[in-house]
Amino acid sequence: MSIEIGSKGRAETAVTPDNTARAAGSGLVPVFATPWMVALMESAAVQAVQGALSPEEGTVGTRLDVTHDAATPIGMRVWAEAELTAAEGRKLTFAVAAYDETGKIGGGTHERFVIRTDKFLARTQAKWKL
Repeated sequence: MSIEIGSKGRAETAVTPDNTARAAGSGLVPVFATPWMVALMESAAVQAVQGALSPEEGTVGTRLDVTHDAATPIGMRVWAEAELTAAEGRKLTFAVAAYDETGKIGGGTHERFVIRTDKFLARTQAKWKL
């Protein structure tokens, strides 16, 4: 694993009725939902580092501290950007921000941990035996 501080990722989508607050159940208005903004930020973070990992590795999100500062209507394009700001062992910290066609709509920090996918899934599936 050779992940470089400063690695950047980006994820993009368009606001549709399917990713609004009304559809997500996080509000009643037809604007881009906070849960979808968070998912876009996480996707950007994955894109920032996945290429530096081995095929057996991945990352999982463990912490988010973000704000959603502006609403985006249906039909507008939105994107998130992530930049790796720290790597401590398997813990990765990102600065994340989201934008629409008029400017910044949210931002904050996001933490992920590098995992060995097979071991992670085995531990998760072992919960069925409890």
